[in-house]
Amino acid sequence: MSTPKVPARVLIVDDHPLVREALATRIALQPDMEVCGEAATEDEAITLISQTSPDLVLVDIALKSGHGIELVKHIKRRHPLTKTLVVSGFQESLYAERALRSGALGYLNKQESNEHVIDAMRTVLRGERFVSADVSRRLINQTLGNVDATKTPIERLTDRELEIFRMIGEGLSSGTIAERLFLSSHTIDTHRDNIKRKLSLGNAAELSRAAVHWLLENG
Repeated sequence: MSTPKVPARVLIVDDHPLVREALATRIALQPDMEVCGEAATEDEAITLISQTSPDLVLVDIALKSGHGIELVKHIKRRHPLTKTLVVSGFQESLYAERALRSGALGYLNKQESNEHVIDAMRTVLRGERFVSADVSRRLINQTLGNVDATKTPIERLTDRELEIFRMIGEGLSSGTIAERLFLSSHTIDTHRDNIKRKLSLGNAAELSRAAVHWLLENG
């Protein structure tokens, strides 16, 4: 008599309760998966990962506090056997490659999550990558040395610069950003200067307007 297979344990990290509920409902219908916890912030997720030892963590980019990319890096560093799949509403060209470089095995846009999320989860649980055809082509071009000259200035920002740019768009001051990221105000100001230079922005007011406009368009 064969031993029943133990369902894969899945932790859901998203700051929207309705999104977490929808994902949990779909997972509950699968015989090979079960939800072992839910979190809305990076700190909550880190605690739950240590407590529940999930096989897979579904991670959103924007969290109530903290950041999805930094959480993926933490999981890769501290829990190398735990797999991560980023499920986010942010545009793929900005975050998919960043997520993969940080240690995630897949990236799924929320607009496609209803149709593909279970397939994506099973793919990642097998240790395989799950990305769209566009992301796959970009990765192949990079591997072949075909540098994408069409990248926008926003896409050229580092992970940290993009995170700070998003927080500026949320109206946070340099001091508040420094506190949330556990960095000095001087470091934040240096990042702000680098962002202005890369985006060809002349001053703090232009930076703030550009960040708010970008956030309104990208969520």
